Amino acid sequence: MTEITNLQEKILVDEGLKEVITKAVLSTLNEEKQEGVVSIALVDNAYIQKLNREYRQIDAPTDVLSFPLADDEDEILGDVVISLEKAQEQAKDYGHSFYREVAFLTVHGVLHLLGHDHYEEEETRLMREKEEKILKVLGLVR
Repeated sequence: MTEITNLQEKILVDEGLKEVITKAVLSTLNEEKQEGVVSIALVDNAYIQKLNREYRQIDAPTDVLSFPLADDEDEILGDVVISLEKAQEQAKDYGHSFYREVAFLTVHGVLHLLGHDHYEEEETRLMREKEEKILKVLGLVR
């Protein structure tokens, strides 16, 4: 299950965007053979910069942050925070659609909730392969 909360007013959040996010979460959980609730917060650059400063000591906006829930007893996997402003900038920079970028950030964030990371080269390669496979299932390839 996916809970989506829009906490920004700069970019329109329509039903199409919500559907892309929901499908990205479900496809990631299916690929990883996991179940649970993922909360998605849609924010602007100022909001995510504040979180990034508070939790990672990096005083700059980022595209996505993940906050896994520590309690294994709960069905809630955690929170994914996505800057729609940053997603829009990156979609333009990378030459693909806004929906594709938001889907990528959603998949990336959910994989973090499930314990994947990209600190080491092999972890990065594995995570990128998973992301691209899930985006292909969604029909959102580059």
